Amino acid sequence: MKFNWGTGIILAFIGFISFILYMVITMSTNKKYEHDLVTDDYYKQELEYQGEINKEDNAKTLKQNLNWKKTDEGLVIEFPTDLDIKNITGKVFLYRPSNEKFDFEIPISLSNHTLLIPEKSLLDGRWNIKVDWQYKKEKYLYKQEILY
Repeated sequence: MKFNWGTGIILAFIGFISFILYMVITMSTNKKYEHDLVTDDYYKQELEYQGEINKEDNAKTLKQNLNWKKTDEGLVIEFPTDLDIKNITGKVFLYRPSNEKFDFEIPISLSNHTLLIPEKSLLDGRWNIKVDWQYKKEKYLYKQEILY
């Protein structure tokens, strides 16, 4: 068989297509390349979105909203000092966009106006923090993207 331009072009196409198929199959099946960018119950959360908007609007009416800061011990969430901590309930959800295995939720239990999330629970990088809390039957929501 003679090797000419036509044969070379056909072999190049076959080689290119084989490479693309190999890459697609590798990226689709290898757990190393798996990234979870949305939550499992995405549509359910979309339906509850108006309730979140109302809670965020309630939080804007406060004299002082929640704040957070990074310390040596971990992430400290500061609640408004003019509120009685006995009447504050709710939960804090930390969402890691790059890997859902690191997502976690903790209940709010305060002894002063701060809540500490320990350093060992957090990896460096981007986190989405969502504090869904209630004070005397009034619901509030604080959402923030943070770099820890």
